[in-house]
Amino acid sequence: MHKHEPNKGRVIGLQERPLGRTTLRTYRTKADIEDLLPNERQPRLGPKEDEELQRQIRDNEGIFEPILVEPHPEREGMFRIIDGERRWTNSMVLVSQGKDQYRQIPIEVTDRTLTDEERLRVWVYIHRQRKEWDAKEKEMVAYQLIQLVGRASAVDILGISFRELERLVEVFELSERFKGLKDLSSSITWARELIGVSRKLRTPQVVDAVVQKVAERRITNSKDIRRLRTILPDPVARANFLSADGDLETAMLRLAVPPAKAKVGLSDDLSTIVDSMKRVPWTALSDLKKDEELLKKIDEASSLLQSLRAALTS
Repeated sequence: MHKHEPNKGRVIGLQERPLGRTTLRTYRTKADIEDLLPNERQPRLGPKEDEELQRQIRDNEGIFEPILVEPHPEREGMFRIIDGERRWTNSMVLVSQGKDQYRQIPIEVTDRTLTDEERLRVWVYIHRQRKEWDAKEKEMVAYQLIQLVGRASAVDILGISFRELERLVEVFELSERFKGLKDLSSSITWARELIGVSRKLRTPQVVDAVVQKVAERRITNSKDIRRLRTILPDPVARANFLSADGDLETAMLRLAVPPAKAKVGLSDDLSTIVDSMKRVPWTALSDLKKDEELLKKIDEASSLLQSLRAALTS
């Protein structure tokens, strides 16, 4: 392990940093990467190593945005990460590869150790400002916050209703059933689409069938789940989808098609002819030029229409 002395940094003036309902007093400095420790109660789940982030760190010759940390409550001279664990993790990967130029990490240090609720509130506020929050974070964080601080505090920290919280948790718990996908965000995308199907139609049997067919790669696009809104109300199509051999395509073929209204009479016959003519693309007309047989039929039709008009108007 690299030998070093903890870099406590030199406080040169504190600045106030408002983060939602919490205002931190912080200062900026640098620290050795081994003086930073992750937060065991961090709400983000899943792997944090990311080759793309490592490339960005290399291209920028280090971390561009300082990692937000607090004085560690149990390890003197050490810092605990509030936000920036992914940046720290991927810098550690580079250092482990012998790239010591990434060992010194820019940090923003709070003037005191935060309470658990303050730390979570700050982390959630920061992440809600980022684009990735809607993409993959909110369900995962809502679920984890409940485990850490309970439903009432989770609702307060997230600034949502209990009903919204329960829906986020429902999506996350359903996402846990989608196995073998590339990452957590993919499974959440599948779960969101399935939750979008009416609860009345989304029976346990339907959920089991979807999970199974996704695992077997018989459904490969999460947006195709929306077709269930059409399939499930139809008993025949629904039965086909739920069967061992059924899938979305075969179920759609079994949807009852309402009988077309029969057209009767001369007026309706003419409407059918006109509609047929309108459907001929203009690009196809050049291929029909000088078609003697077609021109003969047009002349015959024109003559009949003129005679018909004369008979009806005389």
